[in-house]
Amino acid sequence: MKPLQKPATPLFSSGPCAKHAGWTIKNLENAPLGRSHRAKIGKSRLKEAIDRTAALLGVPEDYRVGIVPASDTGAVEMALWSLLGARGVDVLAWESFGSGWVTDITRQLKLDDIRSLIADYGDLPDLSQVDPARDVVFTWNGTTSGVRVPDGDWISDKRAGLTICDATSAAFAMDLPWDKLDVTTFSWQKVMGGEAAHGMIILSPRAVERLENYTPSWPLPKIFRLTKGGKLIEGIFSGATINTPSMLCVEDYLDALGWAESLGGLSALIEKSENNLGVLRDWVARTDWVEFLAREAATISSTSVCLKIVAPWFTDLAAADQASAAKEIAALLDQEGAAFDIGSYRDAPAGLRIWAGSTIEAADLEALLPWLDWAYAQVKAAHV
Repeated sequence: MKPLQKPATPLFSSGPCAKHAGWTIKNLENAPLGRSHRAKIGKSRLKEAIDRTAALLGVPEDYRVGIVPASDTGAVEMALWSLLGARGVDVLAWESFGSGWVTDITRQLKLDDIRSLIADYGDLPDLSQVDPARDVVFTWNGTTSGVRVPDGDWISDKRAGLTICDATSAAFAMDLPWDKLDVTTFSWQKVMGGEAAHGMIILSPRAVERLENYTPSWPLPKIFRLTKGGKLIEGIFSGATINTPSMLCVEDYLDALGWAESLGGLSALIEKSENNLGVLRDWVARTDWVEFLAREAATISSTSVCLKIVAPWFTDLAAADQASAAKEIAALLDQEGAAFDIGSYRDAPAGLRIWAGSTIEAADLEALLPWLDWAYAQVKAAHV
């Protein structure tokens, strides 16, 4: 039977992600709109976002935190184009975004010394193969596969290369070991549920040293430049962003940071996300038609939870028909107002993807579960 109770907030998109509890547009009424972002008030808001980000994440004092354009993608590209080429690079990929970085490094930058360590959706590459003498580029959490690295133990403390980490669906939700990370990027619209278009980049002293002592052989667009005259552009890390930021988006991010601080900080954010994953773990354990896409328990993402349908009638379908059936489930839930945007990513295996970050309430996930079973039953009945 169709469930009677719906999630109070049926927003389970993996990006942009749901706003935090208590969010209202009135929270943004003090945004300095119509003012230059280079005016004192604009720069102070941007600097506040940087400082509170560093404090909430526990970033070491000698690291630099900056706001950059073009979301997490812009932040990653800035790092790739500015830092790579000084030594060989290992590129890890186990889902679509990591594969995108492989493409950019091999086909756009066309570096001479590249090793691509690739795994299928659901798996991780062999992390023991990463060479500490080389740079390494990787995602901490595969947003489109629901597979995360379990820890940073595979990263050498004596590495000569830099670690460049796309952490957009992990920052604020997973424990990032800063001593292992030289470049870390993320965007506001993921874990914190902020507005899109802005990214952040965090640089270790080792990354700054590379920037100030290495010049790539290719030209760099202004939007990617982190140095001028061989020195770091400090303004990027003090509120003078490279291009015009939206002060409305900045105010929204500050509001999200305030909510996180009131919740209890980073540990509370991580705990809430892990508890949300626990709700889904329990359901998967008692449900015979679905499993996590991640094959190893330690690698299951606590934010972008990806699920595969394992019922025989479904797995016997051709790939195109599987994709169609999975979309039917997501469409039914959308139509009923029970869950929005939970279809798997377009490049991922057919299935479902449910955001479980800290802006999601466990009660809404609990209310969603009967709807998942109901929608699955309706689609199964249409196919069997």
